[in-house]
Amino acid sequence: MTARATMKTAGAGDAYEPTFIEALEPALEDIARYRIKVAVNAGASDTALLHQVVTNMVKNKNLDLKIAWVSGDEVLPAIEQARKEGRNTFENICTGEVLEDWKFKPLYAQAYLGGLGISAAFARGADIVVCGRVSDASPVIGAAYWWHNWERDQLLELANAFVAGHLIECSSYVCGGNFTGFKGLEMKGAGGAGGRGWEDIGYPIAEIAASGQVVVTKNRGSGGEVSTQTCSSQLLYEIQGPWYYNSDVTAVLDGIWFEQLGTDRVALRGVQADLPPATTKVGLTAVGGYQAEVHWYPCGLDIPAKVRMLEAQVRRLLRPYSDKFSLLTFSTIGTAAENARNQNAATVDVRIVAQAPQAADLSPGKFLRPCLDVIMQCYPGATPHLDLRLGFPKPIQEYYVTLLPQTAVQHKVHLWSGESLDIPPPSRSKIYPSQQPSEPAAQNVRATDFGPTVRGPLGWIVHARSGDKRSNCNVGFWVRFRDEWEWLRGLLSVETVKGLLAEEYKPGRKIDRLELPNLHAVHFLLHDHLDRGVSCSATLDVLGKNAAEYLRSRYVELPTKFLNRGKL
Repeated sequence: MTARATMKTAGAGDAYEPTFIEALEPALEDIARYRIKVAVNAGASDTALLHQVVTNMVKNKNLDLKIAWVSGDEVLPAIEQARKEGRNTFENICTGEVLEDWKFKPLYAQAYLGGLGISAAFARGADIVVCGRVSDASPVIGAAYWWHNWERDQLLELANAFVAGHLIECSSYVCGGNFTGFKGLEMKGAGGAGGRGWEDIGYPIAEIAASGQVVVTKNRGSGGEVSTQTCSSQLLYEIQGPWYYNSDVTAVLDGIWFEQLGTDRVALRGVQADLPPATTKVGLTAVGGYQAEVHWYPCGLDIPAKVRMLEAQVRRLLRPYSDKFSLLTFSTIGTAAENARNQNAATVDVRIVAQAPQAADLSPGKFLRPCLDVIMQCYPGATPHLDLRLGFPKPIQEYYVTLLPQTAVQHKVHLWSGESLDIPPPSRSKIYPSQQPSEPAAQNVRATDFGPTVRGPLGWIVHARSGDKRSNCNVGFWVRFRDEWEWLRGLLSVETVKGLLAEEYKPGRKIDRLELPNLHAVHFLLHDHLDRGVSCSATLDVLGKNAAEYLRSRYVELPTKFLNRGKL
């Protein structure tokens, strides 16, 4: 998953993840009683403070627990020094621009650390290890590395633990959350029909053997499921190509597959390994300006004309101020149903969004009031949303993603005794191409090769999952049966995906394609698809999760013999 480091600014409060404290506090007695090891990447940009908060909680409960914390992820000085000395241009791995051309001033930079600092802390007796920006899989890598006493050259074991970490790091996703087969989960679980299938889909567990073999399962008594399909969904959401990078290892995914061992037990198979990259990913954060928005709700007939009228009038009133805006968009969200049975079904949402460098440029008099002052002259039934808080300027952050040599990262573990341990970068690493390889679609495969077809939504027979990786969006498609896979790989070329995206495709943007035959899957990476990323995006789908759902709703020719097996 991607997240944004919290910038610590005046009045913003403590810059760590507060929900970790809410989850940890009631569990501390059991952690001490059963000697459970805990590693967490909740430190955000104040890991030292979170460590102190946890230490104080443990002391107040008179518990015998040792708390360590990991530093080294804050790397802005290293980046500034390298720029000053001309050693690195810090190319943006999404857009290709260099940092010198970025029009924002970086305030903070965090590198993704591996799991070996966590392992070292456990080896010295730590019960709880608090981290900032380690990769989402690093707590799992660190725990497995320590428990099995692995060495750094055991790449295959590390690669399997790495993939296991990403399968379970998104909480309930691998148990059926955000899963396109969700309708089949409604009756799953302990409650039976109408019971807990959707209400409590459970939390995942990864069992990792000394050999690196992985089994994914979940807590007993919950609904949802752990299946080859839910595991495929979570994997395809995470990857961006055949090479899956971590500071400790590179997992090679061309041959990956899952095996259903039993109810809610799935084995990970086919992972290969290579040396870790010589670099690690870094996210730079800057003040990006401000954003405000207003919503109107046209209803019934003539929606396009009503929207045009609204936009024309609002743009006229904004004209004295809009030259200071860096962005102004009008979006119609939803479609009014014909002959609708209720008023909501006949209503759409018109969203007006503006961004500007300074809050004063989006003051109520320069944005909110002009957007609302048209109410007496606008389309029939003109009604805005009357909660005006969104119309006031809120700060946004710009995000820039680049690479930093691992040798420039000062990865350290801080023990309860005051001692610190240096975690060296890998002694052996590899330089990988800046872009992942892209594969062409299967040639000379047509839908009619599989018998008669009907036109319908792709999602009637195709699963999909998507999500953000900075401003990039990954989308993975997969099917349930081998013959469906042959059809899918012939259908889904880069050009077909551009056509399915329709107005969502930004001309000139690169799309990479990857086949994963053992998963019956085709994966696409949509470069720079998400309007600069979640922290400054003006779109609704800021996390890219609905890109797959939009594409599944698009019509293609579907072989009827596949439809006869049942729709998803």
